[in-house]
Parts: sequence; structure tokens; C-alpha cells
Amino acid sequence: MVRMIPLSVLDLSPVPEGSSAGQALRNSADLARHAEALEYKRFWMAEHHNMPGIASAATAVALANVAAGTSTIRIGAGGIMLPNHAPVIIAEQFGTLAALHPGRIDLGLGRAPGSDQAAARAMRRNLTADENQFPQDVMELLRYFDPPEAGQRLQAVPGAGEDVDVWILGSSGFGAQLAAMLGLPYAFASHFAPAMMRDAVAVYRERFRPSDRQARPYVMLGVNVFAADTDAQARRLFSSLQQAFLNLRRGRPGKLPPPVDGLDAGLDSFGRAMLNDALACSVVGGPDTVRDGLRAFVASTGADELMVTAQIFDHDARKRSYEILAGVHRELMA
Repeated sequence: MVRMIPLSVLDLSPVPEGSSAGQALRNSADLARHAEALEYKRFWMAEHHNMPGIASAATAVALANVAAGTSTIRIGAGGIMLPNHAPVIIAEQFGTLAALHPGRIDLGLGRAPGSDQAAARAMRRNLTADENQFPQDVMELLRYFDPPEAGQRLQAVPGAGEDVDVWILGSSGFGAQLAAMLGLPYAFASHFAPAMMRDAVAVYRERFRPSDRQARPYVMLGVNVFAADTDAQARRLFSSLQQAFLNLRRGRPGKLPPPVDGLDAGLDSFGRAMLNDALACSVVGGPDTVRDGLRAFVASTGADELMVTAQIFDHDARKRSYEILAGVHRELMA
């Protein structure tokens, strides 16, 4: 019997072709309310820049809108790309969220720019800031959440003493080592970069040092889940993400394309191999297929939690996908 684990939602606030960023953000708020009603544990949004198909660049602002419309689900960033920001600013932003919504705020930190090089250069906070400062920036940020001490000259207000759960994100062994060293929970981006998932998780668990924030290692893995009433319908929905990924890897990022039939048949060997590698951690199908895939993924990885993402063109179909998954999850938990 496979131990079933909590499910959470990662929403990239996708902007479908023919739609707008404003509508995408309104859809995200609606999806968060839906996920809360379905008893998902968390709702995270991610920082990306210079990408027409993703509307969550101002992640803390988008999360404030989501948090204001929900009451119980945890809200967080998956993640904030810390090299783009001064740590004190992020402490203030997420300290503000925690002050307004106590006990509900997560902060996932990544070291990639979440953008192309042009956007990364535009956002650098000084001429020497880069991803190699990530460990120091994380430790600086953690200090801003500590209760203030007498005579402390610089405080994050709000931020100091606020209850913010900090995570390290990663797609390689670097984040795993840092999360283990600092005693923080770890989320791996297996939904788009699965190659080093097992090695990174093993490193994290082997090297984990308990901390005041986390007593034991805790791993959350990203997985694409596209659920529909039938396998064929789910595969069609999945084609939007496949097209978006191909466009991105070929240097043509854009809005989320509508689904198409027969995409696999039209792929060349390079495109097929790229999608098979990048999207290997995907469960696509009707309820029975999703049930089997979810059970197999949990059994194979030993994850403590899954962060589910679904870039689906039609908002109602996206909500239906999460509804089907929640039903399957309840069956497996029973």
C-alpha cells in the first residue's frame, strides 16, 4: 500500500493566446479559491520575466490578490528568484503578506534569474550581483525574519518576527546541498527539469542538518498533471504545454497555445526527445490513468508532498483537471 501524501498547486498564471495578463491573474485568483475548496494544501505562484505567456512576474503582488480572496490554503512563491532582488525587500514583501495572513505564507527561493539574459541584466540590483551570492543572500534574508534585537540598526518592517516558511528550490544538486546545510524544506523542479531529481533528493536527505525551522528533511516534487474525463481529452489538453515548451526551447516564447490533436505524430526526433526528457514527470489521462500514475510516482520517489502544475488553455478545463485529481487523491487517501 502506497502512503498517499499532500497535494499542492503551482500556478504560473498562464496567458492563453487571445487573452490578457489581467484575465490570467483573475483566473489565478479563481483557481486558488477552487483549490482551497478542494482541500489542496498550498497555492504557489512563480517569478518569471519577459515571458508573454506567464503573468506572475510581480509575484508578491499577485499573491496578495490570491491571499485576499482565500482564507485557509497556504499561499507562497515557488519561487522568488533571489539574485534579482535585495533580500531586505523580499523580507518586507513576504513579511507584509505574513502580517496580513498569519500562518499561511510560504517563501520558496531559487537562484536562477527566471528570465532570459536581457531581463536578468535589467533586474540586477548592483553591478556585482549574481547567482553565486545566493547562499549569502538566503542567510541574510533568514536573519531579517528573526525577532529584532536591541540596538539592531536595520529591520525588515513588516518581516522581523513574522511567521514565514522558507523553502529552497532547485533543479540540480546545488539547491539540495544548501537546503540540507541550512535545515530547510526542499522543492525540486521535476515538472520541467527532472534529470537530476533522484540524485538531488538523495543528497538532500543524506546531508540534512536539523534546524529551528525544520527538524527532518522534507521534499516536495513538481509534477505536471493533466486530468480529464478521458485519456484522449487529457492528451489534447497536454498539447498546449508541449507546444509552449517547444516554442520556448526554440527561442520563441509566447502565449499559451490552444490544444491540438495529433501533436506527437508531427514531431521530429529532436522535438520528441526534448519533450520526453523535460516533461518526463507528467501524469496525463482520465481518472483511472491519473490514479495509477499518481500512485506510481509517489511510490517511485518517496516524496513528502507533490506540487502539481497544469498549464491548460481553457480555464474551466484547468479547474476540472484539479477537481478530478482531488477526487482521485481522496480515494487513495481513504
